[in-house]
Amino acid sequence: MKELIYQGKTYPIIIIRKQNKNTYIRIKEENIVVTTSYLMPRIKITKLIEENRKSIERMLDHSLKNKEKNKHFYLLGKEYQVILNSKYQETKLEEDKIYSVNQKELEKFLQEYKENLFSLHLEKCYAMFTEKIPFPKLKYRKMKTRWGVCNTKTKTITLNNELLRYEIECLDYVIIHELCHLLVPNHSSQFWHYVEKYCPNYKEIRKKLRS
Repeated sequence: MKELIYQGKTYPIIIIRKQNKNTYIRIKEENIVVTTSYLMPRIKITKLIEENRKSIERMLDHSLKNKEKNKHFYLLGKEYQVILNSKYQETKLEEDKIYSVNQKELEKFLQEYKENLFSLHLEKCYAMFTEKIPFPKLKYRKMKTRWGVCNTKTKTITLNNELLRYEIECLDYVIIHELCHLLVPNHSSQFWHYVEKYCPNYKEIRKKLRS
């Protein structure tokens, strides 16, 4: 099998062989990428794809949805029309539009906006805790599979840059989630007890972040 046809569209199947023990399937730039061992026969790869077709179709749907969403500019859950023009002296938000000189200045504005917003909400969420926990260092970066990470050894919380695109309640949930790891380092029932204590609707927010 060299390709998979789904909803009238053809998706090439790319096989990457490495010194792997396991086989992984992922979607990358409208390709179905199979990473497997040097010894895995092609006929077994074809069978694996056929057996996991429903899961692959869900991955394709999710990839297409994200691609469509990324065509639009979102800030805190609201869609804005970006207008770039050299006549503007500064970047500013007005109703459903964001004005800036150029892409570089827009990104600079968003970086500062993110730093201030994430810091402010870390302080806000930290103040909610009645349990004694250390105030963590804050970092942020682009992450593909996680919204946040808590390093309990260095007392550092890292937030996904993409949270800037979502509603503010999503940012607060992720911060609370990571702060709770300073109380419980795993995802046990006790951990979720603390999450629910400070974010009662966390299940609904998790669904938003997964959609």
